[in-house]
Amino acid sequence: MNREAAWILLTEFNKESFHLQHAQTVGDVMKWYAQEMGYAEEADFWEVVGILHDLDFEQYPEEHCVREESIMRERGVDERLIRAAVSHGYGMTETTVKPEHTMEKVLYAVDELTGLIGAAALMRPSKSVSDMEVKSLKKKFKDKKFAAGCSRDTILSGAELLGMDLDTLLERTLEAMRASENKAD
Repeated sequence: MNREAAWILLTEFNKESFHLQHAQTVGDVMKWYAQEMGYAEEADFWEVVGILHDLDFEQYPEEHCVREESIMRERGVDERLIRAAVSHGYGMTETTVKPEHTMEKVLYAVDELTGLIGAAALMRPSKSVSDMEVKSLKKKFKDKKFAAGCSRDTILSGAELLGMDLDTLLERTLEAMRASENKAD
């Protein structure tokens, strides 16, 4: 599945600008990580996984990851893509698919983190990640009341799955989001 087909499928089930922006951001961040981690030949696939990871969330939040698996399977989506997309909900939803491939671990780690970074950016005068520093992001991470819906435990577990410390994950994801933001300019 290419990016265009993924976007068409996504917009069939998602209409809210927040969800569409999140899908775009996670897709961009996934593509950046693929290129940075030696998977450049799969960068487009990683992007599609990022775009589709929350396919069912807007319409079926109580069945998140479970419903998207059946939707994708009904549409004949490649099993590898289905597995990767649903694995990001491991431990948070009813899915039993554990992130195992590097790409799945990245998605698991950055899904919640991109939400936290995005919320932190909105609090800045610039409304941008371009001038955000890891130090200020780490303060937001430690403040459990800030962006309370973003699971810090999942972010920490994702960093551990990737063999990164929290600071490295924050720094690299912030860099990926800067690249995404610059692409949009």
